[in-house]
Amino acid sequence: MSDPKAPTVHLDRAALAVLAHPLRSRLLAELRVGGPATATTLAAVLHTNSGATSYHLRKLAEAALVVDSGHGRGRARLWAANAEIRPREEDPGDDADAEAALTWLARDYVRHFADRAEEWLDTQDSWPADWRGQVGLSDHLVQVTVGQLGALREDLAEVLERYRRIGAGNPSAKRVSVYVCPLPVDRRPE
Repeated sequence: MSDPKAPTVHLDRAALAVLAHPLRSRLLAELRVGGPATATTLAAVLHTNSGATSYHLRKLAEAALVVDSGHGRGRARLWAANAEIRPREEDPGDDADAEAALTWLARDYVRHFADRAEEWLDTQDSWPADWRGQVGLSDHLVQVTVGQLGALREDLAEVLERYRRIGAGNPSAKRVSVYVCPLPVDRRPE
């Protein structure tokens, strides 16, 4: 059975303002990677207190970035990430606060990626050789127009969507983060 396509949230200014906070961005990242969790569990993982964690989860919920899954016990809510996040879909225009929040969020994602990559480098020797041969960093240089780059991103998104849950139910399958980050090599156009 095929899994429905993951919903995507295109951040508006209000959601961006909510997400541009260190603990909130980490909470969302943990829910995306670790799956649904209570505020208490998240607080333990992120080394904070459950009261602050609960407060920030409610703020994320107000922006529709997380949802109460409805599967908690008693008063304990089980929170889940609501969607895939696209942090930079539109130009914030003259909104300096939105631009600053977008820049902070992008830099926070880069730091998160660097942390994950370093964690892999620190632990790769504990993985089987066949996994080590397939996991890790690679880069590819392409020469494209801006329209072709958009098409490339769409193609990569389609491929990733096909593989999103392809290993579900297979005991040898592992979850893998795939980062797509096209960056210009040439100097900025005049």
